[in-house]
Amino acid sequence: MNFDFSDDSKLLREQAQRFLREQCPPKAVRHVLEGHAPYSPELWRAMAEMGWLGAAIPEIHDGAGLGYEALCVLAEELGRVLAPVPFTSTVCLAAEAILAAGTEAQQREYLPQIVRGELIATFALAEGAGDPREAGVRARLSDGRITGTKWPVPDGSIAQLAVVVVRDASGMSLALADLTATGVHRSALPMVDPSRNHAKIDFDSAPAALLGASGQGWEIVRRLLDRAAILTAFEQVGGASASLEMATAYAKERFAFGRPIGSFQAIKHKLADVYVATELARSNAYYAAWALSTDAAELPLAAATARVSASDAFWLAAKENIQVHGGVGFTWDYDCHLFYRRAKLLALSLGSQRYWKDRVVAELETRNAA
Repeated sequence: MNFDFSDDSKLLREQAQRFLREQCPPKAVRHVLEGHAPYSPELWRAMAEMGWLGAAIPEIHDGAGLGYEALCVLAEELGRVLAPVPFTSTVCLAAEAILAAGTEAQQREYLPQIVRGELIATFALAEGAGDPREAGVRARLSDGRITGTKWPVPDGSIAQLAVVVVRDASGMSLALADLTATGVHRSALPMVDPSRNHAKIDFDSAPAALLGASGQGWEIVRRLLDRAAILTAFEQVGGASASLEMATAYAKERFAFGRPIGSFQAIKHKLADVYVATELARSNAYYAAWALSTDAAELPLAAATARVSASDAFWLAAKENIQVHGGVGFTWDYDCHLFYRRAKLLALSLGSQRYWKDRVVAELETRNAA
């Protein structure tokens, strides 16, 4: 059993690092954060040209067919630079839903557009504050039309297509909704990290098409959340690693009392704690990547574990990065707050920490009972 990435994936990582170093410096993130653009269309187009948007999409749909291992590598590197693009919502959620449940016609129609960067899609699950649970879904699909409200929807202001979790005559189902059609009303939501767009979407008898079998939606949702949790964990590990690197570099160059502050025990302890948490999260993420790539039976437990440890690690790293920077760490001119914002946002996406901790306990109880 080998949990390390392949040589091809390591080459992809090196390529991604070089590309993002040029295409997504901190000023590109600030341009979205401080401006009115909800994302970086230039970076999005460049990623499409690199073939990243189709990394895990089969070649029959114009994708690269590289599998989930490559997708994990890309997610980590995008998280390292806080890329302001709709990668998770489009590639890790919507495209995965279409691959898992879509008909051949739906896959032929939408997946090549995603690969080319022509279609931004999203996954509309939440209906207000709270964790993603079946009982919380009230939006309804009837006679090919959706009525209900979804919020917060990631990249909801910029997406043209949404996979919507709905109720129909058979129970819980998934539907594909054209967000540019009549009956769809969108309003942007203020978030702690404005570089990641979120919106409230009101469906008023909006046209939609069933995605997958009627009544089988929640089982598909659980599998999608597990996959997205692993990919988000890699994004968080990337952010935690970058935060640790930033804090370490500052501790070496900032002098106090004639010495680098990194030589003081209090700073050493902070950096050591962040390092341990980040490496623990990385180990859990690697194990989850193996489970995802092999479709192992351990996938649900591995996904929940990776999600919990990565959220904890990124939050600790972002917080301690500010503390190591001291009096300037919280200021707008320093980039520490960019990581702090992203850490808080990602920790709340796909459900809270409590939800995923409950999933860990539930999966362990199931395995012990078996």
